[in-house]
Amino acid sequence: MSTAAGPEIGRGAAIFGLAGPDLLPQERDFFREYDPFGFILFARNVEDPEQLSRLTAELRDAVGRDAPILIDQEGGRVQRMRAPHWRDWEPPFDLIARIGPDNAPRAMEIMARLIAGELRAVGIDANCAPVLDVARADTHPFLKNRCYGTGPEAVARIGRAVADGYLAGGVLPVIKHMPGHGLARQDTHHELPCVTSSRLELHEVDFWPFTALSDLPMAMTAHIVFADYDPDHPATQSPEMIRVIRDEIGFHGLLMTDDLNMEALSGSLADRAAASIRAGCDIALHCKGDFDQMQEVATAAGEMTEATKARAARALSRRVAPDTVDIEGLGAEFLALSRDADG
Repeated sequence: MSTAAGPEIGRGAAIFGLAGPDLLPQERDFFREYDPFGFILFARNVEDPEQLSRLTAELRDAVGRDAPILIDQEGGRVQRMRAPHWRDWEPPFDLIARIGPDNAPRAMEIMARLIAGELRAVGIDANCAPVLDVARADTHPFLKNRCYGTGPEAVARIGRAVADGYLAGGVLPVIKHMPGHGLARQDTHHELPCVTSSRLELHEVDFWPFTALSDLPMAMTAHIVFADYDPDHPATQSPEMIRVIRDEIGFHGLLMTDDLNMEALSGSLADRAAASIRAGCDIALHCKGDFDQMQEVATAAGEMTEATKARAARALSRRVAPDTVDIEGLGAEFLALSRDADG
């Protein structure tokens, strides 16, 4: 749904998951009342194309508008929709290393366009990708094989190709993890990393891809401390780091937190949500699907500000009908690029 003034965007400054493959009555009623910006799906919500199409339609019906529905379908280890109903993909870092720098941008663009087609077919129109983190030798394994390379220029070039593939397929990309996760040696699902690199190194390497792609509509923050800027708060909850994202990196799109349930953050879910919104994040992301937690986050996140509504409307205006392409032809081109690399 949209109006002459632009797309309808809802009221609540949050994105929520849900418990399982079916929308529960209490979830439907809660979503209708709070009217979150959108929803995010995980493997627990996915069975087959028919069920998934029904679920996405029911979520939009609950809020009475064409709310964005997100997923993590990066390819490789992080993809919620899998065979036999959907394609499985080689991890991006491994694929890119195998096929080489000349073929990588085109192959990754095709991969994104094919993923976009699968997502749109079941009512999903936003993907939490591309990953613009620059890998290092000691980047934590939870992240490393999801990265696109070890140099900022290559990561930006491939990231742009991936974003172009999603946008052409009618899927909004969410760049992550802003302003850069590659220096983290810990898994933010379990602990809070602290990066001590200088501002100069951060701008020349880790921030660089995000600056290059700062025109994209949506981004997700990193739960990481950047000590040279703010030694006391992770970027998600740091007004100084949000200033860096807006003013130094130049990203003026819709900024959401990474999942608030990750243990890199401390305090109650309400504390985590409130601190993130207070720091300058637009949207609180709660993925777990725990009903009591969702109510806690909704109360703390509150309603979107006028500035957030404007950024949300601009982001959703980038959501367009997919282009017309030969999907089988693209698949054949991807296989050819991949096989050429193997000799």
